[in-house]
Amino acid sequence: MFILNQQNSIANNFLAEMRDAAVQQDSMRFRRNMERMGEVFAYEISKKLKFEKFEVQTPLGLSNINMIPHFPVLATILRAGLPLHQGMLNVFDKSESAFISAYRKTKKSGDFVIQMEYISTPNLDGKTVIVSDPMLATGKSMVLCCKELSAHYKIKELHIVSIIASQEGIAHVKANLPKANLWIGAIDEEMTTKAYIVPGLGDAGDLAFGEKV
Repeated sequence: MFILNQQNSIANNFLAEMRDAAVQQDSMRFRRNMERMGEVFAYEISKKLKFEKFEVQTPLGLSNINMIPHFPVLATILRAGLPLHQGMLNVFDKSESAFISAYRKTKKSGDFVIQMEYISTPNLDGKTVIVSDPMLATGKSMVLCCKELSAHYKIKELHIVSIIASQEGIAHVKANLPKANLWIGAIDEEMTTKAYIVPGLGDAGDLAFGEKV
């Protein structure tokens, strides 16, 4: 598991602004910081991918360069994951994309279940797939979505990216997706009874796109 804020990285500045209650009121700034986090994650993940040597013709000769021959497929959970996804797409600019619609449905008891509406995806057979969602709270949405993808395709390698995760969410993902590679911005210890991460940053989707009704 890779934890970004355990390193000295400019990404910590982006994360601090995302958490800051005053700065995050600027939704454009919030989206851009999420996008920049995606760019950093993509750069870090790229170091673990398979590279091959290619010849590149320059105006003066040939240059041998190690490059990624097959880009990963980037998947995200709507709607909160869109800026994070875009940041990763800025780096993996030849990647195909998959989109998953999943949301919490709260029962009268206060408990909630995860509802999935649809998945739009290219063929994932034999491919490396990166699934991103800015918040990994209980981990139930992430596990449900990844298992749904795996039920239909033989994924070669699975990476999961979240900006902030709870300890409980990480444990749930590890228990249910033991082969997945986790890339986390920061881990917070607490979670409320409504499954909001503390200190967290609030509702990433609302902060990025406006409050839903």
